[in-house]
Amino acid sequence: MEAIDLEQQEPLPVDRDGEQVRTAADRPDGGRKLGCCEKFQQSVSKWMLPEDSRSKYLERANCCPPPIFIILVSIAELAVFIYYAVWKPQKQWVTLDDGIWNSPLTYKPECREEAWRFISYMFVHAGVEHIVGNLVMQLVVGIPLELVHKGFEVGSVYMSGVLAGSLASSIFDPDKALVGASGGVYALIGGYFMNAVVNFREMIPLLGVFRILLIVIFVGTDFGFAFYRRFVNDDTAVKVSFVAHFGGIVAGMTIGYVFFSDYDKKLLKDPRFWICIVGYLVFLIFAILYNIFLSPAPTM
Repeated sequence: MEAIDLEQQEPLPVDRDGEQVRTAADRPDGGRKLGCCEKFQQSVSKWMLPEDSRSKYLERANCCPPPIFIILVSIAELAVFIYYAVWKPQKQWVTLDDGIWNSPLTYKPECREEAWRFISYMFVHAGVEHIVGNLVMQLVVGIPLELVHKGFEVGSVYMSGVLAGSLASSIFDPDKALVGASGGVYALIGGYFMNAVVNFREMIPLLGVFRILLIVIFVGTDFGFAFYRRFVNDDTAVKVSFVAHFGGIVAGMTIGYVFFSDYDKKLLKDPRFWICIVGYLVFLIFAILYNIFLSPAPTM
């Protein structure tokens, strides 16, 4: 019988714990079939991250915590809309009426001293197409973003857009009311859009064209509706500002871009983070002082 040279034998494959890997399904690097959750996470990584960050995300991808921020915000906005549509009935669900106008949540220029209105206006919507558009976009964009970047980053970007939207409206459209979550939605879209453009080559070019085109179509359509409600539609006695869209998208293209592009990096060590934070604080202080001392808006 021919002698077996143990030194020339191919070593048995072992995993990182030193145990033998017996089947392809046991191999840690991908012999086994991917489950539904893993396939979903791979799809999310392709849509949300450049190529060099995907492997890091997939190594530790999980749904804990779940995208709780964007889901809770969406439920709260829907609940407020149903309250005013059912318990405080409107003449039409597609128009703004007295119930919404008299809400303590709506931003009204003559109530600027009630500071919570600069945030709470996000919960009130002018009609069915208004809330459906906002909810669909913030869920479609916000859930994948929160799966990758988690609630703190997404929540910070969203709320910075909400506040920037109301402050921008108080400066550039000072005598008009404001409702809707468009500032926060546009902040998420702006941050995602900037990453899709800057990392175009690393985020699958064909998908890159599709995602950028989709964003442009939505933004153009939503701006059209907002412009119509503000300048053309005569069915509403109260005209609603659309400047929050601009404030939100600028916040997203600055703060949102930095938060979403710094995956797996230290934000506090990124000079872009501090530039954006300082710029946002300067705008915030200027807007507050403007509303206190210079605004031509009516008073109560």
